[in-house]
Amino acid sequence: MATDTPITGRHELEESLERAAAGKRDPEKMRKALDELSRSREDTRKKIGTVDIAVELIRDARDQ
Repeated sequence: MATDTPITGRHELEESLERAAAGKRDPEKMRKALDELSRSREDTRKKIGTVDIAVELIRDARDQ
């Protein structure tokens, strides 16, 4: 069911979530997927910096 996406580690995370939903946890695969996602997030932070979208969305919603 899971398909590869451009997001590094996404496929592994989806597989881990499917196994967890079925009651079949694989801690090593889950750890690897989370490590990949963390590296991807850090790479993005280094390239474009911290993005504070949530703060702006909350302010916009509050002001409406």
